[in-house]
Amino acid sequence: MKNSVPFTPENKLLDKLSNEIMLFWQRGEFSSFFGVNKLNIHYAYFIHTSDDDGLSNKVMNKPTIVIVPGRGEGYLKYQELAFDLYQQGYNIFIIDHRGQGLSDRLLANVNKGYVVNFQDYVTDLHYFIENIVIKLCHAKPYLLAHSMGGAIALRFMQDSPQAIKAAVIASPMLGFNSGYLPQFIAKKIIALRLAVNNLSGNEPGYFWGQKDYLLPLFSKNKLTHSTTRFQAFVELYKENKLIQLGGVTTHWLMQGILAQKEIFAKLRQLKTPILLLQAKQDKIVCLQAQTEFCRKLHTLHPQSCPNGLPYVIEDAYHELFFETDNFRNKALSQTLNWFKQHN
Repeated sequence: MKNSVPFTPENKLLDKLSNEIMLFWQRGEFSSFFGVNKLNIHYAYFIHTSDDDGLSNKVMNKPTIVIVPGRGEGYLKYQELAFDLYQQGYNIFIIDHRGQGLSDRLLANVNKGYVVNFQDYVTDLHYFIENIVIKLCHAKPYLLAHSMGGAIALRFMQDSPQAIKAAVIASPMLGFNSGYLPQFIAKKIIALRLAVNNLSGNEPGYFWGQKDYLLPLFSKNKLTHSTTRFQAFVELYKENKLIQLGGVTTHWLMQGILAQKEIFAKLRQLKTPILLLQAKQDKIVCLQAQTEFCRKLHTLHPQSCPNGLPYVIEDAYHELFFETDNFRNKALSQTLNWFKQHN
């Protein structure tokens, strides 16, 4: 696909972040709503308007993309992606999930990755789309979800099969990467750790090896090959301590496992056309679970996962939209192609 406006290249990113993207971001709207249990859920949006008389804005009839971030992310991290998609003619909405970004945290230690129930993420997203996105743009949106956001988006589309035109899920969290440890053993360890924590009566604890936020090193990262994009979001998190988030609690891990199980149990309810983007060198989530998901979903709903397979981006790491240009441009082009096929 030849894009009418090119995507931001790495070698111009830092300059654009301090100029064009900054000006674009200043035109956005930033607000919040009360989610489950009255937690303050933050969001951002960017709508195309006409301003012919210089006095009043009228919302233009443009398609809309709702971005559903992954764990530890927030809308501040998505400035480049929001800018690039807006330049392609889309309205953009981004939610900060409970417990991360600028949204309210749930524990005394605000570094801990935690949610009471995974379904709370889904309920928040449902309110956001039905009461904010639709009311402002008056049409079914597209969904673009990453990692944990992919699992949230899938559960939302299972509960609301007619709400979304089409969806792209990138590196979705359909299973955890347990390394050399078999999945069934890893799940037993998580269950045992959770039982011990529950008996102690203390605040939900980190899973083994997890800890408070530390500035990551590029040499040890498994998220992106792009030094420029990596450093940009490291600096962002350094400057905005409110969005910093540490590792996951055992409770969060168990909630993730239960959500993954529910996604596979309710595949028949996924009526929305879905494209899955798979990063071939992903070390964060389980690639086998993604491939199994596509095979099973395509059998039930042939409009999803063409040929019963994910769209594989060879050699890419987990963060497809923060990768080097060669990987990122493929992910963006496939995303926009998918949306245009389902207009």
